[in-house]
Amino acid sequence: MRFTGTLVPATLIRRYKRFLADVELADGSVTTVHVANPGAMIGLQAPGARVWLSRSLNKARKLPLSWELVEADFGAGLELAGLNTAHPNAIVAEALAAEAIPELKGYATIRREVKYGKASRVDFLLEAPDRPSCYLEIKNVHLMRQPGIAEFPDSVTARGARHLDELAAMAALGFRAVMLFVIQIGSASSFALARDIDPAYGAAFDRACVAGVEAFAYKCVLGVNEIALGGAVPIAK
Repeated sequence: MRFTGTLVPATLIRRYKRFLADVELADGSVTTVHVANPGAMIGLQAPGARVWLSRSLNKARKLPLSWELVEADFGAGLELAGLNTAHPNAIVAEALAAEAIPELKGYATIRREVKYGKASRVDFLLEAPDRPSCYLEIKNVHLMRQPGIAEFPDSVTARGARHLDELAAMAALGFRAVMLFVIQIGSASSFALARDIDPAYGAAFDRACVAGVEAFAYKCVLGVNEIALGGAVPIAK
């Protein structure tokens, strides 16, 4: 997934009200930018951090700049981390089209945002005439409290737990159901659930696995021009 246009470097002053942040641009001016992330963003919002912003082509937007990347230290030196929760779906869409995810190869059609369950839309529905349809949910991961170990979630997510239960229901009906965690930190070497942050999500994950839901975690390769899906990392269940 390539960014549209060149990202704008800046220095973070503060993040507040979940979706807003004040930054200082290279010319010394201060501006407010959009934060496309409702989570706690633990370890990613230290004042003084170097950040990169995208500029919207929509002239009507109140906040034309959006916070995309941050330079963070997870214990092994500074590295880029992506925090825009909308990007993993685009990253996965490209990888699916290129058949770059071995566990999800061989489907004839790929549809996005398909209604399923009680009141949800699955991120991707993969279909082929010779196999059960695959219901694929994507979760963005940007939490790392120990070097190399990416975690999800970074805040309580009742919606995320509901998605796991709905995937489990699809698996019980004989469909394939997959949860794919997309880690926007390149140094991740493994993935674990942050059960201390959201025990209910951990319980929902356990139920889903027993019901037949598959789970995979992939880390990304990040740069100031693009983000691409990298290799798989093991999940500690």
